[in-house]
Amino acid sequence: MDVKYDVIVLGTGLKECILSGLLSVDRLKVLHMDRNDYYGGDSTSLNLNQLWKRFKGEETPPSQIGASRDYNVDMVPKFMMANGALVRVLIHTGVTKYMSFKAVDGSYVFNKGKIHKVPSTDMEALKSPLMGLFEKRRAGKFFLYVQDYKENDPSTHKGYDLTKLTTKQLISWLYAESVARFQGGSPYIYPLYGLGELPQGFARLSAVYGGTYMLNKPECKVEFDAGRYVFCCSYSHNVASKGKFIGICVRTSRADNPETELKPGVDLLGPVDELFIDTYDRYEPTNDSSSDNCYISTSYDATTHFESTVMDVLSLYTKLTGKNVDLSVDLSAASASEDDM
Repeated sequence: MDVKYDVIVLGTGLKECILSGLLSVDRLKVLHMDRNDYYGGDSTSLNLNQLWKRFKGEETPPSQIGASRDYNVDMVPKFMMANGALVRVLIHTGVTKYMSFKAVDGSYVFNKGKIHKVPSTDMEALKSPLMGLFEKRRAGKFFLYVQDYKENDPSTHKGYDLTKLTTKQLISWLYAESVARFQGGSPYIYPLYGLGELPQGFARLSAVYGGTYMLNKPECKVEFDAGRYVFCCSYSHNVASKGKFIGICVRTSRADNPETELKPGVDLLGPVDELFIDTYDRYEPTNDSSSDNCYISTSYDATTHFESTVMDVLSLYTKLTGKNVDLSVDLSAASASEDDM
């Protein structure tokens, strides 16, 4: 193939597909290759047959679990902040027209032997056993502040400058604002049929703008001349058979036997039909991309959301193009169903 490209992207994980989509929209000539015969890389969603093949070789899934096609099991389990950077990128690029989303029922914490819902409104804060009286009052005032906040109306800011917050403070604010957006009980939304739909959506975008995709290319290479949480989704998200739930425990660990650190989370799940354990290392690039023109993304982290994922992509985009992506979009362009499917 004797064709010149502006950018060659290796791997069809979510980060790579977002990047190729953005670059294709900029009318750059993009070649996107993957050694696998499917989209998604490490961020794909597997059906039962693919899941068994990956973890158990030639064994076949037991019939009582349900049909293979009913399942879409995420390899990088995360939710999407309803008001977060990924939703803004989806709207900015128009990828929302390729996908459907569902509001997540709620966020919960395990405290003193019981599971409690994380308050998502001022009324829930007043009733929550997780906080004392003064904490309830502060939480209630915070939720009301977020609900009344208008970016272009300084009178609603109450002296806070959100452009000068620390990352921790900003994530806390974003969490609450995402809760307020759908009033669905949690700040998260989730794509129907699993997170593997996300890289496919951005791959479609790239193809529409002339991007070239080549899958099943195991020999592709570039030669140079010089925290713990429990994630749960189910039939209502179109990722499991009816009556079945997929529970995923995630933790960043430096231990020699990281499975033992997951035990408290696994125990919360109760009786389990099948258990799969996977570990992988996290990597960060050390090369000087300005000199070798090789831009490498970081590995996925163990956060519950995609904020750091998108920030990594936007950083790569800026390094490649010298431009920033304007994420000041109309969030009403995306919606999520709150009803069970």
